[in-house]
Amino acid sequence: MRRMIARVWRGWASAEKADDYQRHYESDVAEHLRQVPGFRGARLLRRQDGDEVTFTSVTFFASMDDVRGFAGEDPEQAVLEDAARRALTRWEDRVAHHEVAVDLPL
Repeated sequence: MRRMIARVWRGWASAEKADDYQRHYESDVAEHLRQVPGFRGARLLRRQDGDEVTFTSVTFFASMDDVRGFAGEDPEQAVLEDAARRALTRWEDRVAHHEVAVDLPL
């Protein structure tokens, strides 16, 4: 298995703004990520919790150097564009990175 890093981050939106954030992720975030060398894919998880929606973003990169290509010199710092800040009510400022231990393709 090739080595891979998973970058995991969470943000929260009101039920009214959740679709706005999802659209932003599907368009702007996806376009940006596809241009980063070493990008290996992404998943956006969505969970309704009352009047709030929790989003968990898991992005995959070939190495921490590739993560830095996306996030900058402080790879644990969350990267949020203005559109994301407008759609979300709160978010994690710090991001967790994990080495992918098992990758089960379809």
